[in-house]
Amino acid sequence: MLGLTSPGRSAAATFDEPVGVSMDLRLFATVFSTIFVAELGDKTQLATVLYASDSAHPKLTVFAASAAALVVASALGVVGGSMIAEWASPKLVRWVAGFGFIAVGVWVLVSGDG
Repeated sequence: MLGLTSPGRSAAATFDEPVGVSMDLRLFATVFSTIFVAELGDKTQLATVLYASDSAHPKLTVFAASAAALVVASALGVVGGSMIAEWASPKLVRWVAGFGFIAVGVWVLVSGDG
């Protein structure tokens, strides 16, 4: 028993009973693929490779710690996004994020050594 209830349901809801939460599979696929591609070769993955390449580190521990860190970071992103959504429109957030990515890209190109 979860102890979670939805309006009109008793406290005896179990895993087999829906509790009023729906999953948008199209959105799930979009978010998954975006984050997956963004993380490939990212410093997070490189740090995980570093720890996993040490034979003294149990691979399951490295995987569990890395996965937990990504889950917590993602939870912070969801909470932060929810808070931002209270005072900013999604269009404004997209524009700010887009300009932020462009600014970082220009900075990387301009500040390079070569």
